[in-house]
Amino acid sequence: MMQDETKLRSNYLQMKKLSFFIILFSLGYCAGAQRTARKTGDTTRPGTVVVTSAFKPTLRNQAKINFNAGNPLPDTARPTLRYNIPAQNLFFVYQPAPLKPLALFIDTALYWKNANYIKAGYGNYTTPYLQAGFSFGDGKKSVVNVHAFHTSSKGSLPFQQFSKTNADVVGVFTDPQNEWSGKIYLDNRTQYLYGYRPDTLKFTKEQLLKRYTDIGVNAGLRNKTINSFGLSYQPTIQMNVFNDNLNGRESDFVLDAPVTKTIGSLFAFNLRLKADFTKYITDSVRISNNLFSLSPSFQFNTPNFKVNAGFSPNWDNKIFKLLPNFTAEVKLNEEKFVLQAGWVGNYLKNNYKNLSEFNPFIAQPKQLLNTRETEQYAGFKGSAGSHFTYNAKVSYLSFSNHPLFVNDTLTGRNFLVVYEPSMKAIRLHGEVGYTVQEKFSFAGGATFTQYSNLEVYKKAYGLLPLELNGSLRWQVLKDLSVKSDVFFWDGPQYRNKQLQSQKQKAALDLNAGVEFSILPKFNFWVNFNNILNNRYQRWNQYEVLGFNVVGGVVYSF
Repeated sequence: MMQDETKLRSNYLQMKKLSFFIILFSLGYCAGAQRTARKTGDTTRPGTVVVTSAFKPTLRNQAKINFNAGNPLPDTARPTLRYNIPAQNLFFVYQPAPLKPLALFIDTALYWKNANYIKAGYGNYTTPYLQAGFSFGDGKKSVVNVHAFHTSSKGSLPFQQFSKTNADVVGVFTDPQNEWSGKIYLDNRTQYLYGYRPDTLKFTKEQLLKRYTDIGVNAGLRNKTINSFGLSYQPTIQMNVFNDNLNGRESDFVLDAPVTKTIGSLFAFNLRLKADFTKYITDSVRISNNLFSLSPSFQFNTPNFKVNAGFSPNWDNKIFKLLPNFTAEVKLNEEKFVLQAGWVGNYLKNNYKNLSEFNPFIAQPKQLLNTRETEQYAGFKGSAGSHFTYNAKVSYLSFSNHPLFVNDTLTGRNFLVVYEPSMKAIRLHGEVGYTVQEKFSFAGGATFTQYSNLEVYKKAYGLLPLELNGSLRWQVLKDLSVKSDVFFWDGPQYRNKQLQSQKQKAALDLNAGVEFSILPKFNFWVNFNNILNNRYQRWNQYEVLGFNVVGGVVYSF
């Protein structure tokens, strides 16, 4: 093995020497060739080496993406900007709810725009007019309003005079979950029984005096948002004491507690408890008139369909009656047209206070019966455009113990309250309205009622068969507004001394008014009432005042 390695090393050295001699020989041959070429004039190869540039190894430039943005094209045209701004109108489609928002009347705008105001005036028929309002609170967590009013008039007929005085304090207080409200009020009304016939009879002023005084308090609570149990509630209580100048006294207590339980997004359960207790005392009678009702119902609501189905058990002075409570609404044409139908029943409480507000010339009632009313109706409502609204309904009604008003058979100065045990009626009712923000509003309505099938009395004495009314409010300028009202009704039936039925004449009453600024905080106002000077009679033998005008100023601060 060692011999082989020695032999290989010897061969390697010999080959290395041989390669060295070959290289030396080649270099010598090249040098001789160059010298021979220069001697013979060969110019194919220069004698010197010219270095044109130093070798520097580099990489070839690669193509890159250009990230520089190009210049924008010149703007040679102004762009057209289009905005879709909805009409700024106070527009509300009528909904049968306890609270119906409407456009604010112009003549009461000062009460809302200013915290305090005093309105005073005077007119013919010896008519003083005084009204005042004051507001307190921050408007967010508490608001307290104080309001007072007084007016009186003395007509051309003997003892044709009346006066009205009232005052109230209303407060609303809120916390994050609930809203509390309360009211304390005093109402005094005075009039004289000047409608006696013949007018040659002699009465003292004290014998004809009718004075009503009402003192009451209300309190309520409602949650502003549905709570975690899905409940919405709004209980209220009301207490009042009502007196007249003939030893008549009535006390009333009302508890009303509606509750709504939402079930998902489509269903709701409603429950309403109402208790109304009345005690009425005069020199000759003592009456307890109590009404208790419970109204459960289910609601199904979708964007285009709403139905309420339930019933209402009622106890009218311990007499039980079950009344229906079914309503349905179908919305068509993107909620601009709504079909409505229903079959509902309820009780109307008849107490001394309510009856005297409807007819101030009544004698002290000898009995108090509550009216049971059942209505089956169908109709439609909706809007046309952004300003016009309408509502129409036809109803078939059934009444039990409906109050009627007849003159006494001696002088006719008092109206006796009598009750019709059973009566039917067909009623047509329509409403239209046009509103443009708070600058212009018009509302009109018509109600036609045909009473029939009376069991005891021949006619529906004292009830109007046809009523038409209209109201216009127009703010012409910022500091100038006008208003107008018109009333028309067909004459109701009355009973004469011979117990025969007769019909009163139709009546038309047109009113107008204007208010404008005369100083920064002073406005001047004037109202024209019964412009046509119609001496009509709403109640038989009681003629109203003729044309009268009342004007004055309003100070706001």
